[in-house]
Amino acid sequence: MALTGTYLRTLDDKRRLAVPKRVKDDFAEENLDSLIIAPGTEKSLVIYSPKGFDQFAAKLSSAPEHQRYMRLFYSSAERMEFDSQSRVRIPDRLAEYAGLKKDVYLLGVQDHAELWDKDAWDAFTTAYTPEFDQLALRAMS
Repeated sequence: MALTGTYLRTLDDKRRLAVPKRVKDDFAEENLDSLIIAPGTEKSLVIYSPKGFDQFAAKLSSAPEHQRYMRLFYSSAERMEFDSQSRVRIPDRLAEYAGLKKDVYLLGVQDHAELWDKDAWDAFTTAYTPEFDQLALRAMS
């Protein structure tokens, strides 16, 4: 099932993110005990299940001309285990890369989730929501 939805979350002082049960279930991976967190585009973070990360890695490996991107991406990616309360810790360097403060949005984006600072996501939606129809037409053509 495709990951969907927008969840406003609050990072605690240790930068732990509580992952909603629905999101965890939508990763559709039995015995999911960890997530892979890596830098995304536009100062966001991408979050994959281990199997989803392997599928993404397989796509990347078929394009060796992207060696610089792969080097930066893989060296920053981290596997983070869930604690007993279904929280994962966001590594400091990734939180700094994405400019995460206390309030964040966790977004379902088909095969992965994204994590955005609240202010950055609000600015993104303000900028691109007026273009939704044009973006949709390009995506569907």
